Amino acid sequence: MNMSYRAGVFVICLSSLSLPGFTQQQPSQVPESGQIQPAPQNSSQPNHILFDVVVTDRSGKPVPGLAEKDFVVRDNGNVQNILSFRAHGGTTAPDALQDTKTPLKIIVMIDEVNTTFDHVAYERDQLKKYLLQNGGKLPQPLLLGFVTDKGTEIQTVPSQDGNALLASFDQHETALRTIRRNTGFYGAEERFQLSINTMRSMAAREAQQPGRKMIIWISPGWPLLTGPRIDMTNKQAQQLLASIVDVSTALRQARITMYSIDPLGLADAGSVRLNYYQEFLKPVTATKDVQIADLALQVLATQTGGLALNSSNDITNQIARCVADADAYYTVAIDAHPADKPNDFHAITVKVETPGLTTRTRNGYYTQP
Repeated sequence: MNMSYRAGVFVICLSSLSLPGFTQQQPSQVPESGQIQPAPQNSSQPNHILFDVVVTDRSGKPVPGLAEKDFVVRDNGNVQNILSFRAHGGTTAPDALQDTKTPLKIIVMIDEVNTTFDHVAYERDQLKKYLLQNGGKLPQPLLLGFVTDKGTEIQTVPSQDGNALLASFDQHETALRTIRRNTGFYGAEERFQLSINTMRSMAAREAQQPGRKMIIWISPGWPLLTGPRIDMTNKQAQQLLASIVDVSTALRQARITMYSIDPLGLADAGSVRLNYYQEFLKPVTATKDVQIADLALQVLATQTGGLALNSSNDITNQIARCVADADAYYTVAIDAHPADKPNDFHAITVKVETPGLTTRTRNGYYTQP
């Protein structure tokens, strides 16, 4: 979508837009906005906040073998005591506790709602190429899923056998969508609602399961529905803020890290919309600051500590790059601080003192009085 078209679309007042907590076209039952229930934290202490941290070297490769003493965690700039520390994968430092029991789930989702038929066909071919690498033996067990305008299909049993996954994968036929990209603003609204509902539904289900989850969403992203001339009532802004807080909290409680892979590749590399999501990466706590684009796929991927990948036709390699985050990562727990106000956001930073290493984790958490 170019800038002139966006400006034309958003003269429509938001009073005609159905904002989140959505009720129509839900793939499955999810709580209404403001009603997401507390989920298991995989910790015996409910007031502890868990963060899964990936540490990479200059080449972007995950680094194993670090210990608790290597990490510094700050909450709103204040250094925090690390209450528990676990290392996952790779070699382990002598004084680190290696966790070999907590499960890890990786789900690769193909978005057939926000992607054209031709691009869905291409990304399916690229995924097949990934599944058949190394004779079909995958580095990590995977689940495959499809987002369609008729519902969501996700396999129930993860497998490291790429050939078996491919056999199941080939049974799914990409259907022509009834929600098309050329249906204008209202079609975009419908696609946005269906997409965000699918993600919220997945978070609600995964919150009941222990361990970390990595969701690799192959999609150009759902419509941002945001522009300089869009209007929003105070009530709508309050509803949207509640949904933003709920989605962030649901993803954290379910221990979900989102990953976004844009299948449009080089064809999308020069578009204005490609990096537009970066305008909305800052967490919001006030109704005056909210925009629907605060719930963009790429925003959620970045805020949960994942990756937002674009400008490459090599989807196979981008999937491998995301999956590599499971090779070595760390889980730290800190105390949750009490809220000073509604929707109080606590910014989290995790640093490793070793030069040349970079950390990725979720950007923080919301608390309530």
